[in-house]
Amino acid sequence: MVVLLLLGVVMIAAALVLLAAATTSDAEASGVGRSLAVLQAMTDAPEELTDEVDRPFSERVLEPLQARALAVGRRLSGADSADRVRRKLDLAGNPRGWDVDRVVSGKVVGAVAGLVAGVVLALLLGLSTPTFIVAVVAGLVLGFFSPGLYLYQKAYDRTQRITRDLPDAIDLMTISVESGLGFDAAVQQVARNTEGPVAEEFARVLREMQIGQGRSDALRAMAERTDVADLKSFVSAMVQADSFGIPVAQVLRIQAQEMRVKRRQRAEEKAQQVPVKITVPLIFFILPCLFVAVMGPAAIGIMDGLG
Repeated sequence: MVVLLLLGVVMIAAALVLLAAATTSDAEASGVGRSLAVLQAMTDAPEELTDEVDRPFSERVLEPLQARALAVGRRLSGADSADRVRRKLDLAGNPRGWDVDRVVSGKVVGAVAGLVAGVVLALLLGLSTPTFIVAVVAGLVLGFFSPGLYLYQKAYDRTQRITRDLPDAIDLMTISVESGLGFDAAVQQVARNTEGPVAEEFARVLREMQIGQGRSDALRAMAERTDVADLKSFVSAMVQADSFGIPVAQVLRIQAQEMRVKRRQRAEEKAQQVPVKITVPLIFFILPCLFVAVMGPAAIGIMDGLG
């Protein structure tokens, strides 16, 4: 009787073990099956989903943000904003990677960045409410106008560089023409042997002439892309010489002399401005130190005597 009882307990235990093993194997099989199904689904996913995952971060995130910023910027800007921005880009020399859409969207992105920077800076400094508002508004305005300020600075530097390098370029052109080269070949010498915006502008004139544009039109377009009065005067003289048949060498020689005279006059003007410009630092920085060094010992002696 006892043996039969023990045999029954053993058989029940064995049945439970076999049932647990079967359940575990089914669960494992179902888990493996689900994993294989997921892998198969990822493998067989549509190309649109895989392309979306494989695209770089700039295309998935940055470009949509720029498109939204461009839409907002176009709403905030006026109807003639594209022409004004294009004019600024021409004056700045069309920096690499900059176009009208980038400037318009950059205003919105800069405004948001300036707003966030103003809020963070005001919170870190613990400013009062009026000062907090002023800081936030200042950051917003500065960020919105930052692309325009960048283009203005680029245009200013480029204008100064053209004004400084133009006399040397005309001298080289004059020497080339007097040595027997034609005007186009002289322009090519300037574009090849010089550097800076003057060389870039003359190289662009050559490219425009090579694609079929007239010499006068190419020169006028170069003058319109800059705000340099000397360059406009030079282009006007060359266009008139080309129209009336005046020898180019003579016109270039006169233009070179005038450019050298103007450059010397500008240097003398800047030299005469030095005493006026040095007055402010002299009054606020140099004279106080001088007074301390000269009058300091005397003041200390007087104070000791009175004490």
